[in-house]
Amino acid sequence: MNAIPSVDLRDFISGDQERKEKFIREIGSAFENIGFVALSGHFLSDKLVEDLYDEIKKFFNLPQEVKDKYEIPGIGGQRGYTSFGKEHAKGRKEGDLKEFWHFGQYVENDPKLEAEYPDNVEVKELPHFNEVGKETYKMLEKTARYVLRALALHLGLEETYFDEYITNGNSILRPIHYPPIKEEPKNAVRAAAHGDINLITLLMGAHGRGLQVKNHNAEWVDAIARPDQLMINVGDMLSRLSNNKLKSTIHQVVNPPREEWGKSRYSIPFFMHPVSEMPLNCLENCIDEDNPKQFEDITAGEFLHERLIELGLIKK
Repeated sequence: MNAIPSVDLRDFISGDQERKEKFIREIGSAFENIGFVALSGHFLSDKLVEDLYDEIKKFFNLPQEVKDKYEIPGIGGQRGYTSFGKEHAKGRKEGDLKEFWHFGQYVENDPKLEAEYPDNVEVKELPHFNEVGKETYKMLEKTARYVLRALALHLGLEETYFDEYITNGNSILRPIHYPPIKEEPKNAVRAAAHGDINLITLLMGAHGRGLQVKNHNAEWVDAIARPDQLMINVGDMLSRLSNNKLKSTIHQVVNPPREEWGKSRYSIPFFMHPVSEMPLNCLENCIDEDNPKQFEDITAGEFLHERLIELGLIKK
């Protein structure tokens, strides 16, 4: 399978049982085979997408000393700004050629989680930045909830299995800026080959070349979505939970051809995380003689902590 399959969320929420089952079949098959789909029919309006890109470009264009004010020490980059080259892929020393911002959860009716998560960071220079970020966060979270409902049914679970775990979950919206490349990079790419940590990732901005996915034949395939689509992939948490029935696919963002080095690239992934207590123990109905249990029992919080150490974002 070389092309990234396309699905339409409107099929799932149409109220028509045949269309709903078609969506479940299509997304289930895509996530078992290549781990990625291009999804249309999501809850982001064109206006919201345009506003968000406008705001994040304004932020990344601020003077470096202004951006640096928003880099918060001691929280592993979970909120606010992370400067260029700080993060690296698991197993690599070279920092990725990017800078980024994190919006986190807007907790409702849960004082314990409100205390657990760092506060979102307000950008004083841009009056609309935070409200546009929050609205985008909410719409992507809503889209992800329906995708996970379809996957729950595909895995033989009750449709709302994930709902309790993702309500007030530790999800992150990450606007990324890959600045123009000024000199030959030394062993560094815009984002080195990696799998995502979380349950699923919803990516805005996979419209041009750059994002590549490794298929089952270990070949790199370009993952390009239409402007109205989100690219969605399985993360390691969902792979563990499903005993690798749903594939967390290795992907990367490669450097552009030299003639395009002078251009910035922007992408905006939404990493759907559950609450930290969610058990990621392999589901019983995903274990059998042909597919024995592949992963140790662990909670989402423990797994995330391990990975943040491997990424160099927090110290042991």
